[in-house]
Amino acid sequence: MSRTAHRTIASGRTAAITALSITVLALTACGGTGDDGSGTPGAGATGDGAAEPIARLQLMAPADPGGGWDQTARAMAATFEEEGLADSVQVTNVGGAGGTVGLAELVNERSEEFLMVMGLVMVGAIETNQSQATLDDTTPIARLTAEDEIVVVPAESPYETIDDLVADMQENGAAVSIAGGSAGGTDHILAALIAQAGDVPVEDLNYVAYAGGGESLAALLGNQVNAGISGVGEYAEQVKAGELRALAVSGAERIDEIDAPTLTEAGLDIELTNWRGIVGPPELSEEARQRLIDLVAALHESGAWATQLENNGWADTYLSGDEFEAFLAEEETRVLAVLEDIGLVQ
Repeated sequence: MSRTAHRTIASGRTAAITALSITVLALTACGGTGDDGSGTPGAGATGDGAAEPIARLQLMAPADPGGGWDQTARAMAATFEEEGLADSVQVTNVGGAGGTVGLAELVNERSEEFLMVMGLVMVGAIETNQSQATLDDTTPIARLTAEDEIVVVPAESPYETIDDLVADMQENGAAVSIAGGSAGGTDHILAALIAQAGDVPVEDLNYVAYAGGGESLAALLGNQVNAGISGVGEYAEQVKAGELRALAVSGAERIDEIDAPTLTEAGLDIELTNWRGIVGPPELSEEARQRLIDLVAALHESGAWATQLENNGWADTYLSGDEFEAFLAEEETRVLAVLEDIGLVQ
């Protein structure tokens, strides 16, 4: 059996963590100086690079509660308020279609104190959902985090290893169901890469897409699906509690407190890491854009955010302003190529 489906997705980890890309792209995260990528403080920054407080910040998670975008939005909201960067933060959930429903709402947003969480999932979902709204319709602010994916099964599952799951997929095809996030997102891409590496025809992959991590978790715990794929943080507590069994993780290295090999260790030549970032509404003034860049820079530099990163197991992949915008353009090209390669888009 061939185990040579080698695909990597960009995560741009910091110096301590190797960056992974669909075609092996190494990116160095820029420092949190609250500037516009030129090395000088932008408009709206104070002399030490800190952002001016915002009275009422709106923050959208374009997914249902319980998933990685929702977790990120609420961690950001708590940090903004704890650090005095915003007097109040309103978090809203707008789920559906890999974040493209929320993206369509953002396109019509005209507030200059509005941010939306997004990430690699949305890049793929725009293609698979043929979304009219694209990332070109947003104002890129910053990339913040990256997180490995995890493949899990219910605790009573007969699958003890990732090989067991792949063998059943080979034998029974679409009878084996795998839960994950929206179609075309990181979870779906990983499921397709596992199928491809295991010589399972992509058309035999039975991927069940859910709008949020809470829904896919319920399906797993209710034994409605055979396996699940998501960010480590979404399933970690259930794995530790013995309610789910981890078969493999998708990064370059094993994860502390998760007793599972990497996919590469297990014989599947796959590495994939899911990044998350922040964008603003379109057509922001340069002053408003810089103020949001400075605001997120101040969040990134804060002790409260460092605690959030540690508690959630997120890698710091901060990249700001123009550099983040360039990264997004590269990701759109790379993700489209891999989606075409594994048959998710024509």
